[in-house]
Amino acid sequence: TNIGSILASVNPYKPIPGLYSGDAIDLYRQHRLGELPPHIFATANECYCCLWKRHDSQCVLISGESGAGKTESTKLLLKFLSAMSQSSLGAPASEKSTHVEEAILES
Repeated sequence: TNIGSILASVNPYKPIPGLYSGDAIDLYRQHRLGELPPHIFATANECYCCLWKRHDSQCVLISGESGAGKTESTKLLLKFLSAMSQSSLGAPASEKSTHVEEAILES
């Protein structure tokens, strides 16, 4: 759920098909925060928009107990930001991947 610009999420401890797919990236990059159901991609999109449109520095705080999904959430946030930063290449964000993106996500 969203509480303003804060996303509160729960680790389901199992994969949910399509939840973090390239199609989800494409969907959330086209909408503003609050227009679609709460999602980490909506939060990432808000950060990206504020960074480039308002020229405001951004910070994302990801917290939780051990096993809550902090590392996975960070990977998903970086995946979305990487796809958005490549949007000028002409292909859909879901189809873009670079060596730099892979190196960051693997680290």
